[in-house]
Amino acid sequence: MTEFLLELYSEEIPPKLQINARTQLKQQLETTLKNEGVHFKECLAYSSPTRLCLHIIGIPEKIKIKEKEVKGPKTGVSENIIQGFIKSHNISDKDLFKKETEKGEFYFLKISEKHILVENLLIDVVPKTISTISWKKSMKWSTNNLIWGRPLRSIFALFNGKKLPFKLQHLDSTDIIIVEQDLVSKSRKVKSFKEYSSFLKENKIIFDQNERQKIILKRFISVSNSKNYKDRYNHYLLEEVVNIVENPHVLLVSFDKEYLKIPEEIIISTIEKHQKYFPLFDSRGKLTNHFFVVANKKDEKKLISEGNKRVVDARLADAKFFWEKDRSKNLIKQIANLKTVTFYEKLGTIYDKTQRIRNLAGLLSDELNINKEKVQVAASISKSDLCSDLVKEYPELQGVMGKYFALSQGFEEDVANSISEHYLPIGLTSALPKKPFSYSVSVVDKIDSLVGFFLINEKPTSSKDPFALRRSAIGLLRVIIENKLFIKLRDLINYSIRLYEEQGVEIKNENTEMELLDFLKERMRNILKLKNIKTDIIEASVSSHVGDNFLDLYKKSILMNKYIHKDVGIKAISSYKRASNITDKIEKGITGRPDAVLFRTEEEKILFEKINEIRKAFTVKESNKDYENLLIRLSETKQFTDNFFDNVVVNDENQDIKNNRLELLKMFCNTFNSFINFSKLEGI
Repeated sequence: MTEFLLELYSEEIPPKLQINARTQLKQQLETTLKNEGVHFKECLAYSSPTRLCLHIIGIPEKIKIKEKEVKGPKTGVSENIIQGFIKSHNISDKDLFKKETEKGEFYFLKISEKHILVENLLIDVVPKTISTISWKKSMKWSTNNLIWGRPLRSIFALFNGKKLPFKLQHLDSTDIIIVEQDLVSKSRKVKSFKEYSSFLKENKIIFDQNERQKIILKRFISVSNSKNYKDRYNHYLLEEVVNIVENPHVLLVSFDKEYLKIPEEIIISTIEKHQKYFPLFDSRGKLTNHFFVVANKKDEKKLISEGNKRVVDARLADAKFFWEKDRSKNLIKQIANLKTVTFYEKLGTIYDKTQRIRNLAGLLSDELNINKEKVQVAASISKSDLCSDLVKEYPELQGVMGKYFALSQGFEEDVANSISEHYLPIGLTSALPKKPFSYSVSVVDKIDSLVGFFLINEKPTSSKDPFALRRSAIGLLRVIIENKLFIKLRDLINYSIRLYEEQGVEIKNENTEMELLDFLKERMRNILKLKNIKTDIIEASVSSHVGDNFLDLYKKSILMNKYIHKDVGIKAISSYKRASNITDKIEKGITGRPDAVLFRTEEEKILFEKINEIRKAFTVKESNKDYENLLIRLSETKQFTDNFFDNVVVNDENQDIKNNRLELLKMFCNTFNSFINFSKLEGI
């Protein structure tokens, strides 16, 4: 079976860059070949820290290209564009002809039926594909012009058992595989994927990332079962570690039990984040003093295990010192030290921020009927742990350490928890603050950040969001929605603007309130998509939403999605449709304010009465609104609209009566659209 094998041998590529490059290489070459009419059985991508490998199975030696016309540039464009098209297709001016299309006159060329050797095609497209890999971080080395993730050492390319010859900048392709280990270099000429695989395995290199993962997990499970450890591994870390090693060996290592006295978050962060090891938990889920290390070689003399134990013990000794020193520092007194910590140059210090969120928390507490003094204390000390040496060493533990400091200093548990939980949520699916103090501080902290950056006109763009404002907005909305909070966001936003003004922040955006509410409204799309709400319902809900009650928007979307294909939804849509089919055609003068004096039939009077009943239900206090009942009542209007259309002639000879009936129907449609925009629903 004909195969193509490509290996890019380089200096060590970090895991994230490696995974991204592996994915791109596969996707881009697959797409290119399929676009060229080259079909194959399977394309497999592998990687290790130093190797990116692509194996295409069942690729043909030649393909037949059917006769076709290729569209070129529009007539009248510059000569440079035309010549570029000619050059790219390796033709002459004489091969071009003009042809009229729906979009105007274009140049075309005719490609005759022919057979193409896939080898020649690969020689052309493979180096181009390698060059198109985009790197978040790239390097240029020596005097070479090649820019890549890490210095590229060798390109192995094999087609149908023979070297595929091409050049990429300073590198010529080869059919020789290189292995460099412990300052010893080996090489071998290979003629197949089987030989390639065998040579690497002989040298204890497992190039298949899936195989490496299986080896690691098998060892994890085996040791855990024998020691009665809980099967609890960080799968994100596992993916990273899999792509750090080429020959994985799992070692069971321990640290001094004395360190179990410090908060487990410190230990876990030390082991996972700083060392890329795996902490172990007993059958009850309690942290033990054991951890897994994934090494790149056997630990025959236990030197690797001992070395890693010393590293972890040393880091935990430092952490223990910082913990014992920092927990005694009074959090209230630490607030003043926040004056030395910058929030953002144009928005002041973290101290300034805590003063703003303290005031915002006071306003919010009145709305939510929670203890004002305590929530303001929680807001005031929410950032105090940023002054601690422990958080400077472990910045990922901000908030978490603040909670422990607060508990050790006698603060109430709800206040302490708010310090760690006010940063939540950190994504679309992460945990949420659920207690009043926690979600209150979370809300005001996020509002403060959003308002601040909008005030100075440093808003997210389509491609950039350096201050993670989209994440903050989604987090704010999730806290409000999932805790069912009825809060006046507009009041909080305007108060926040005033607090910034009082602190002397230069205001560069006078439309902050409106723009921020629109920004939040757009973020609702992401939340609703995650709930599998139909696209047309999302559009209907978001496009019709006004004001600052996003819980209202969410509830209505959920309900509409629930009922759209049920009797309630079908009746509501049908009822709206009959009326909108007429109102959509009327002149702009019709606004939806009928005069009851002009009604001539019982059907008009009854329909008017029912609409007003529903409109009254819309005006009740938001916390008392029954959205499900509102939707049901909208659906129940169908019998009245049917009676109306069966017995009333809208286009009455009397113009005043006709207009009044149109006003009635417009009022009817407006009422429906105050729930969601029914005109955006599919089938309308």
